[in-house]
Amino acid sequence: MVLPPHPPLKGEVSVGPSGSSRLQAPRNFPTGGSVALCRVWERGVCPFKRLAQEGRRLSRAVSSLVIREPKTHLRVAVQPHPLSRVEPRSIRLAHQPARRPAAAAEISPRRAGIPGRGMMLLPLVALLLFLPGCPGLPFYNGFYYGNVMNDRGYSNGNGPGEGLFNGVKLVVETPEEALFSHRGANVTLPCHYHYEPALGSPRPVRVKWWKLGEGGEPERDVLVAIGLRHRSFGEFRGRVHLQQENGRDVSLVIRDLRLRDYGRYRCEVIDGLEDESGVVDLELRGVVFPYQPRLGRYQLNFHEAQRACEGQDAAVASFEQLFRAWEEGLDWCNAGWLLDGTVQYPITQPRQPCGGHGTAPGVRSYGQRHRSRHRYDVFCFSAAQRGRVYYLEHPEKLTLAEAEAACLEDGARIAKVGQLFSAWRFQGLDRCDTGWLDDGSARYPVTRPRPNCGSTDPGVRSFGFPDPESRRFGVYCYQTS
Repeated sequence: MVLPPHPPLKGEVSVGPSGSSRLQAPRNFPTGGSVALCRVWERGVCPFKRLAQEGRRLSRAVSSLVIREPKTHLRVAVQPHPLSRVEPRSIRLAHQPARRPAAAAEISPRRAGIPGRGMMLLPLVALLLFLPGCPGLPFYNGFYYGNVMNDRGYSNGNGPGEGLFNGVKLVVETPEEALFSHRGANVTLPCHYHYEPALGSPRPVRVKWWKLGEGGEPERDVLVAIGLRHRSFGEFRGRVHLQQENGRDVSLVIRDLRLRDYGRYRCEVIDGLEDESGVVDLELRGVVFPYQPRLGRYQLNFHEAQRACEGQDAAVASFEQLFRAWEEGLDWCNAGWLLDGTVQYPITQPRQPCGGHGTAPGVRSYGQRHRSRHRYDVFCFSAAQRGRVYYLEHPEKLTLAEAEAACLEDGARIAKVGQLFSAWRFQGLDRCDTGWLDDGSARYPVTRPRPNCGSTDPGVRSFGFPDPESRRFGVYCYQTS
């Protein structure tokens, strides 16, 4: 499209906490006042479709956008054009290195001569890009999509002047049921797309996968692809790729699943101005267990609880994971942190110290608590793993230091609490011998309750945190496969 010869209006913008931008128009500007702009929920791009949705008139107000200095400060050059029935076909994005920081809180356009007396202009539009490390705001990932609508490959066969798809609908399909896998495995998250009615010739599309935030955590970008080019991000770099078994298969393959990989993933397909998406739920097979440190009951704020679980090869459990554990029989009368910052505990057998005899079974909730000031226990989640936990046969009982050394001599390391729970749950580890664990606690797993092995229910029995120098036990070791 040939741009009109009008000089651009220029301004500067800095990112505010709201995630949207505003343009302050000059007094002699026909619309006057401030104009709400695109909400930029897209990752690095504000599709033309979204601009039109923000205000119907905006679709005829902009021919191009030039974005500079996206990491520290955004300088926007907007090229307006007169009212016309012909809508612009593209949004141009250009990136240049940052020159200087700025502290402006809004766009302040310079005055510019607007030729043509009596000519009406519509609101100007500014586009914010991603800032890294700002939860809730888009950020720049270095993977721009430019001028795609002018690409001849996007012609739908009806001529360049006709509308979007002319009634053709883009459909993205993902499974409704959650997918279950285990740590260390490879998994494929299905995502396919098609058109209704079907198109005879293939069309180039852009594909984006990202992991949705949970429990207050920010979203995490996974992969962006345009044709054969793709880029993965963060913890997923080098572990993900698109399956692409056929032209419209954009399923995501994740290798070597990690504990933090469980959650909800969004698959988005973008064809020109059209975009559709679907969500895939990925669950890891695992076990939830209550945990308290050596200091005793209710000693952890939320951040300390996170570190405590991570130190035992686990993560803070989500409410869904705790609820599933309660359905499977977990009963615990001490309240613990969950991933969303709430404090709850599961009860299958109501009793006086745990809400009273007259209450129904369920997951009791204290609601949201201050993550730094309030202190409780924590519910951790450990996934099934490929390694092996075993009780080390040793002629003598050992102190904690001796137990650690014995595991090393055997080509292993002393097991963590999460690893012992996982082995009990998924490998059927059953041993009536108390052994040291990595955190200094002494425990043993029982899958077949019997006399002289604790209670009549299966579980991991705990002796708490005995004195590591004077008390002697066996040891549970962990050996990677």
